[in-house]
Amino acid sequence: MQQSWKQARAAFAAVAAPPLLWLALFFVIPLAVIWAYTFGENTGPVTIDFTGTFANYARALEPLYLGIFVKSVVVAGITTLLCLIIGFPVALAIAFASPRMKAWLLLLIMLPFWTNLLIRTFALIAVLREQGYVNFALEWLWNNASGFMTLAGMQPLGDYEPLTLLYNNTAVVIGLVYVHLPFMVLPLYSALDRMDRSLMEASLDLGAGHMRTIWSVVVPLAAPGIASGVLITFIPALGAYLTPDLLGGTDSQMIANVIERQFKRANDWPFGAALSFLLMYLTFIAIAAQALVQRKAERRA
Repeated sequence: MQQSWKQARAAFAAVAAPPLLWLALFFVIPLAVIWAYTFGENTGPVTIDFTGTFANYARALEPLYLGIFVKSVVVAGITTLLCLIIGFPVALAIAFASPRMKAWLLLLIMLPFWTNLLIRTFALIAVLREQGYVNFALEWLWNNASGFMTLAGMQPLGDYEPLTLLYNNTAVVIGLVYVHLPFMVLPLYSALDRMDRSLMEASLDLGAGHMRTIWSVVVPLAAPGIASGVLITFIPALGAYLTPDLLGGTDSQMIANVIERQFKRANDWPFGAALSFLLMYLTFIAIAAQALVQRKAERRA
């Protein structure tokens, strides 16, 4: 017979107290201090007075910073959409692979987590730079096509001009997709692997094609996994700092880069804290939206 935790409160408290204390000391209290900074103002190089002002939030909503917020949301949204478009077929292929192949495919998906993000980003720079592997491959194709045209008696293409793939918004999106794609694939695979496959067989037996079955049967059944994957991908992409900093140019900075400058270079902790908590409020809205989608999916089920 199972015993309720209310009947063993002493044992429950002994087990729960250490992690709760750790959580309070190293998460809740520091977060509360930063939240208090949002209502303060600098009175000296290293002193902050908690005056209860809302000036930092008002400044954060100025057109300059509001535009950076909107741009960050758009970039994170594009990243999430691309991860969903790429990740759904990958997750579907893993779910329907043989048990032995499935283990190897999952290993390949999780392999990037074993390498530091900074190293992976520098590796991407080596791929995208003007003397990188992408431009080397395109230059090889260009020169061979030019040589073939010369042999055919046609005008050659001329010298190859390397593509500018770094230090722009495109590079930031490519980098964010590269970093966050596993966060989309794993929740999708978890939802697709638990799916009742007899429903797919019934759809095919009733005359629906493969694409119709995927769109009308698989996608609704995988809706909780899609919602989780979108949330897990969108939130880190929205707060990404390292990828835009290394791959983006001066016009490709996101809100996390602005927050970093307020804390380190500008030494304006109250304003940086206000920007940080506006980002956190957006995160709460995203979590609430995901919970709403999941609740509707459960009601339909």
